[in-house]
Amino acid sequence: MEIGFLKKTLWSQLGASVKMLENAIASCPNELWTDGSLAKPYWTQVYHTLFFLDLYLSESPTMMNPPSKFKPLERGSKGPVPQRVYSREELLEYLEYGQAKAKLRIDALTEEMITKECGFSWVGVSVAELFIYNARHVQHHAAQLNMLLRQRIDLAPGWVFKADQ
Repeated sequence: MEIGFLKKTLWSQLGASVKMLENAIASCPNELWTDGSLAKPYWTQVYHTLFFLDLYLSESPTMMNPPSKFKPLERGSKGPVPQRVYSREELLEYLEYGQAKAKLRIDALTEEMITKECGFSWVGVSVAELFIYNARHVQHHAAQLNMLLRQRIDLAPGWVFKADQ
């Protein structure tokens, strides 16, 4: 497979998943953002998704270096524990950071890199497959957020087929 084609394909689908997450963030009404009646408030699901997007775009867990305001104080059994409630604007900023990081990482891929084992032993896939795994994780949570929107306000953003190149 030609590396340029792979890079374009990886960005097209990871970028589409990130765009769907962005749309879910933008569509969330203020009262749902911090609704304590949910098992996990909306904003925490967004934070979780963005944290792991960032993590899996790093070369290894120890190489992850999120912007300082998004560093967790600790890691719980189900992922990072955020420092505080993050606003929609702050998490959209983290999303933009993740988009830019994804583009840079994909642009930097070489034929030698794509078949190497990724730096995450618990995932156990190649570098190329980790991008697909990451897109699936983002899409999974974007779908959960869209389901909450549909249940609460009977409205959810539409499907994004692919990202703009």
